[in-house]
Amino acid sequence: MVSLIPFLAIGPWQIAVVVVLVLLLFGGKKIPELMRGLGSGIKEFKDASKEDEKVEEKKES
Repeated sequence: MVSLIPFLAIGPWQIAVVVVLVLLLFGGKKIPELMRGLGSGIKEFKDASKEDEKVEEKKES
């Protein structure tokens, strides 16, 4: 069986390539807007998961 761990390892060169590609595709002015949207999406996901946990606790009680 072949292990996928070496294939999935992310090194500094891969991160640098991704950063350069993002800068080329979106430009410097769009990146803050994209990160703001990503942050608000993560916040909504966390809030929804916390709300779901509260509903489950009430059902168990």
